Amino acid sequence: MTMTTRPDSHSEKLWPAWWIWTAGTLIGASVSLMFFPIDAVFGFLAMAVGIALVLFALVVTTPRLTVTADRLTVGRAQIEIAHIGHVVAHRGDAAREQLGPGLDARSYRCIRGWIDPVVTAEITDPQDATPYWLFSTRHPQRVLDVLGSSEPIRDAGASLTG
Repeated sequence: MTMTTRPDSHSEKLWPAWWIWTAGTLIGASVSLMFFPIDAVFGFLAMAVGIALVLFALVVTTPRLTVTADRLTVGRAQIEIAHIGHVVAHRGDAAREQLGPGLDARSYRCIRGWIDPVVTAEITDPQDATPYWLFSTRHPQRVLDVLGSSEPIRDAGASLTG
């Protein structure tokens, strides 16, 4: 008999997709177009500074998702696991349902459009008006495992309680 143990934590950075890094580099480099007519040295210097600033902005604005035995942290928000109820992961059409018609405007969201899977975590704290958190993750099964959810990852349109 094989015993499976519940992992005690999961952490990931919600890094931008490769095409966002590429677009950021091109946008940063485009700053140089104003300076090349003045002098090529200023142009290359402006290109380097522009690229560095855009890439720095991408790095510092990338949120971290951390789940431990007692706390869920998504971006700058955090909540104790004791205040989390039903947790479900969605991908594909089910994720699009959660992000569109199934979205409750009162929910806390940390969504990255280039990451398909999302997780909905019901908030059970009676003093919190937020009904649930909706956040992106590249590893939905790991998040479900740490949060103790036995729900399968949903691929078809289903609501948090459905």
